[in-house]
Amino acid sequence: MSGAPLVVTVYHREGCHLCDRLLDELRPLRGRLGFTLRVVDIDDDPTLVQRFGLKIPVVAVEDEVVCCHHLDAEALEDVLNP
Repeated sequence: MSGAPLVVTVYHREGCHLCDRLLDELRPLRGRLGFTLRVVDIDDDPTLVQRFGLKIPVVAVEDEVVCCHHLDAEALEDVLNP
């Protein structure tokens, strides 16, 4: 591993309460799991709307979807620390 932190991307929409909740749960994990957080509004890109639509929020690492709708912290940790 290069030492650079992996990027965890959260695909969301403005006004999505599940998205807000997931981000609130995810932010404290950054220190323990050592990742960079990137938040993307799918409504800014029609391709993302088509890809994720009603699946949001979606958590992905290196373009691999880890979980949808709710944070699966155990699955995320498994991907970040194999």
